[in-house]
Amino acid sequence: MEVTSTGPALAISKLTFGEGVLYAILGMLVVFFALVLIMAIIKILIKVTDKKKAEPALAAEAPVEVPAEPVKRDDPAPGSAGDIKLYTTDPKDAAMIMAIVADALGKPLNELRFKSIREIKE
Repeated sequence: MEVTSTGPALAISKLTFGEGVLYAILGMLVVFFALVLIMAIIKILIKVTDKKKAEPALAAEAPVEVPAEPVKRDDPAPGSAGDIKLYTTDPKDAAMIMAIVADALGKPLNELRFKSIREIKE
């Protein structure tokens, strides 16, 4: 039986198992190297764009004035309504309740006065 073709002859070579493994490993190394190269390019671009974003923010910052005397910790905050008595209530729960009430009333927290908070169990 005779095979004829009109195009260029295809050379079929037989690869050994070792050559096939070598070509597969080389192919994977090329792909891995390309991925590492793309990752490095992306990291460089991120750093360049972050520097460009940070430059205007640094220029816009106003100098911070430091108070001459330290603030006393015993004084209540401006607008504070004073102490509150908590009966069987955690301070975190009380803070959450006060924030919810202030939000529901639409008023700032420093304009409200809470005298005590007590958990009611039924």
